[in-house]
Amino acid sequence: MTNPSDTPTPSNFIHDIIDADLEAGRVVNVVTRFPPEPNGYLHIGHAKSIVLNFGIAQKYGGQCHLRFDDTNPLTEDEEYVASIQNDVRWLGYDWGEHLYFASNYFEKMYACALHLVKEGKAYVDSQSQEEIRQMRGTLTEPGKPSPYRERSVEENLELLEKMRAGEFGDGEHVLRAKIDMSNPNMLMRDPLIYRIRHATHHNTGDDWCIYPMYDFAHALEDAFEGVTHSICTLEFENNRELYDWVIANCPVKSEPHQYEFARLNLGYTVMSKRKLLQLVRDEVVQGWDDPRMPTIAGMRRRGVPPEALRAFCQLIGVAKANSTVDIQLLEYAIRDELNMKAPRVMAVIDPVKVVITNYPEDQVEWLDADYFPHDVPLEGTRKVPFSRELYIERDDYLEDAPKKWYRLAPGAEVRLRYGYYITCDEAIYGEDGELKELRCTYDPESRGGSTPDGRKVRGTIHWVSAAEAKPATFNLYDRLFTVERPDGDSEIDFQEYLNPESLVVAQGFVEPSVADDADDVRYQFERQGYFWRDSSSSNEALVFNRVVGLRDSWSKQQKKDEPKQATPKPKAEKSTKDAGAKASSSDDRPNKRPASYERDQARAANPELAARQMRYAQEMGLSEDDADLLSGDMDVATFFEAALSAYDTPASVAPWIVNEVLPLVPEEKTVAALDVSADDVATLVKMVDADRITTAVSREVLQAVLEGAGDPEKVVAERGLEKVSDAASLEPVIDEVMANNPDNVARYREGKTTLLGFFIGQVMRATGGAADAVKVREMLERKLGEG
Repeated sequence: MTNPSDTPTPSNFIHDIIDADLEAGRVVNVVTRFPPEPNGYLHIGHAKSIVLNFGIAQKYGGQCHLRFDDTNPLTEDEEYVASIQNDVRWLGYDWGEHLYFASNYFEKMYACALHLVKEGKAYVDSQSQEEIRQMRGTLTEPGKPSPYRERSVEENLELLEKMRAGEFGDGEHVLRAKIDMSNPNMLMRDPLIYRIRHATHHNTGDDWCIYPMYDFAHALEDAFEGVTHSICTLEFENNRELYDWVIANCPVKSEPHQYEFARLNLGYTVMSKRKLLQLVRDEVVQGWDDPRMPTIAGMRRRGVPPEALRAFCQLIGVAKANSTVDIQLLEYAIRDELNMKAPRVMAVIDPVKVVITNYPEDQVEWLDADYFPHDVPLEGTRKVPFSRELYIERDDYLEDAPKKWYRLAPGAEVRLRYGYYITCDEAIYGEDGELKELRCTYDPESRGGSTPDGRKVRGTIHWVSAAEAKPATFNLYDRLFTVERPDGDSEIDFQEYLNPESLVVAQGFVEPSVADDADDVRYQFERQGYFWRDSSSSNEALVFNRVVGLRDSWSKQQKKDEPKQATPKPKAEKSTKDAGAKASSSDDRPNKRPASYERDQARAANPELAARQMRYAQEMGLSEDDADLLSGDMDVATFFEAALSAYDTPASVAPWIVNEVLPLVPEEKTVAALDVSADDVATLVKMVDADRITTAVSREVLQAVLEGAGDPEKVVAERGLEKVSDAASLEPVIDEVMANNPDNVARYREGKTTLLGFFIGQVMRATGGAADAVKVREMLERKLGEG
């Protein structure tokens, strides 16, 4: 797991405060704290506070305390204490020796209460809670003093000692600070600082029957621990005056200061512990760690990487104004983290059987498949079985397909990923009208996607072998609520907005390579999304949770179906704007919104781009990622379609533009800024498809074209870059590579067969990328196996 300290912490207004404190000498060693109440599981809002407080400690070489504010024995539990520690560790943070409990300070807090009484700054009030509330006044009217406010110090001390001794029942008396019943801040109108509560505490047992109130305890805890910067969310802004009063009037050595920042409000969920507990108790979800919950435990079980949560917290920044963050930003952060790390494998979630009628019945071929299809050198592969009977996705076949449908249809030909071309000859339906089976024929000479006659098909679909595939259950998780602010209207129960399709369970199949992988591997199931194994999964009963889809498919449906809310929804844009407004101009400021967000916004503003995305994905059969990248900007879409006009093979042209051309576009520029034409790109792709040049060589040719060396045909001819496939030319190169690496040859022959990728890479480098990688693999396997 990436160490959080390896990632620069974006600057914010709190950092500006700390910088000023350090420069003025007001603070020498920065100390922060994360102070959860152990009355529930942590949620993503707490993750923001964890990242902020521990991040500050790391940035300034200070320390961050993990402290449990356990002052209410009725709601706290050891289960929550354990879960919170687990969550903080999982996010990548360590408090070292600085683990504290408010309950460990009860004796010191009580001593402070006695001090206030002796100073005439606190008194025992014998009114009921309702009487106290009525006499506190309103925002426009001052409060009235309690009839017990002028009790003598001696009487107050006696009553307080009896409260501690357990001589009174719950609610008979409270201890109040004597401040100002006319203060415009109602929190300062003689606030309660102790109440009687006969309950067993998770840490102190029955030692105490009076417990300090949060505002009193929290300030003292910070002072006892030497916290320098006490960072709270905005709802505690009015509490700061009371915080300062407690510090000023109690016998403590340090003087911490409180600062407030905007809490995280996330769309399509609720962040109230009370409401989350209600969902658990009402069995709407399957516990605190239900993958639909915004809890850290739920996200961990769903498969969200901790790095993604940390990146999300850095992305949204630290602001002074409350707002609601678009949940798409969280989903983007997860995708960005998984995109380059999750191996691609094949799974069929809604299967329909395909029988290849001209394929031998008992034959099984094991095809080479890359985990990262566009990566070089050619490392990270697995074997996938191919046989007569396969499963494909049900929606990859249409009986009445539109004109530019590039997947299966009657008489249509497609390429099976890593496999052969197949043509659909017959569709078999059941009595209920449901598609049961497809009968197809294959071209035996099309293995790997090429044929002797150079024929190319436009569509590529994924599949699994029916006999060897592993049955699996797929938990397809979606947003828990159908509206952005389910608790935005106090007159409507938030559960009225529950999404009935927040969990859809499907039964399908995965390729067999995943069965022996570690449980913590996150996959991209091609064209489906990112998945990982649920904690209930086993090799005998595989269960996969969808972590996040490949693209956001919610926005259009949400606009169509979302019920109107009485309370206006704040714009999600505000959170990012506020976050950036206070960032410094230094290089470590927060990242801007992911580019995928901007592409979504472009399509929302331009229906033509939205239509192209749909056509690229649904009719051309492109991956969701490629369709997104090619339709988020009109210049890119125009370039792509111009290349198709020259070489009408979307399955080849699209990924080549996405992976080879777009990364070369300068920041803040368009594809038009590159000195390469769509025709040049089409020529390059056609040469790769025809096996004239390798993918590695195509990159060299592209670079040469960009540098003005001429068109692709000229560059290849002048530099002798045609693909090397004959054994006579490759054998001496392979022999030299093996001779130069005798130790690795020995290790391979001893069973370290993963070194095959190393040898392939060495040969590819020795030939300048011109060698036929498939031929090289075959020859290396034979030669290395001869020892």
